[in-house]
Amino acid sequence: MKVGIVSFIAGLIGGIGVLLFLIAFATDYWLLAIESCGFFESEDGSLPSKETELLKDSGNDVPTFHHEGFFWRCWFVGEDYQETIWNFWFTNQAHPKHCIHGYLFPMPIATGPYPHPSYDATAVYRGFWTAFIIVAVAASIVGGFLLVSAVPFVSARLYKVGGGFFITSGGLFLFLILLFVMWKEFAADLQKYILLDRSEKCLDSTHVDTYYGWSFMFAAAGIPLVLVSGFLFYFIGRSILIAQK
Repeated sequence: MKVGIVSFIAGLIGGIGVLLFLIAFATDYWLLAIESCGFFESEDGSLPSKETELLKDSGNDVPTFHHEGFFWRCWFVGEDYQETIWNFWFTNQAHPKHCIHGYLFPMPIATGPYPHPSYDATAVYRGFWTAFIIVAVAASIVGGFLLVSAVPFVSARLYKVGGGFFITSGGLFLFLILLFVMWKEFAADLQKYILLDRSEKCLDSTHVDTYYGWSFMFAAAGIPLVLVSGFLFYFIGRSILIAQK
């Protein structure tokens, strides 16, 4: 009876943690940035875009909002928007919004000739970040599947292995969070990174404000839940083995 209650609690908090990990992985709001460079080009480099005309009419006071994650890097211009991270909330964003693929986040993305001018030494981290987040998400899903299979049969081995997968996933996400903080705070020139090709055309006084996004917060919130759940399931498995001896 006690095992069933503890399993239910562990499964509930573990399920919430895995859901938060999946949201963090699938949404593109790890890094948020606001700048007012005031220069845009159309994709073919000929006709001015709607944003260009807006910025020319309004000067450089119209902020541009950037957000990105594992899959996409996006930006939009916010006319009459205050410079606040709440403009990045899913229902508050201005339209149109433009996006490019960002599978190698969080390092510089080559949008022009190779190697891109904004490439720097921190790019060595991008392969690790990409690999670890995929492995971390996969470990959480596999752990959840094993634990769902363990409950009907009260399988000590599946409890222990599933708990181990959860602990591994939580540990990897903790490492990813620390790696992202190190990159954002110390390693990367974020102004150069955010502006990319536009950096040469922006004023020297252009200021870029960067923030931790919703995806980062979801991942951080899921880490303690998955770790606690993993340890609970692991010790449940051990207690069942001891009881069977």
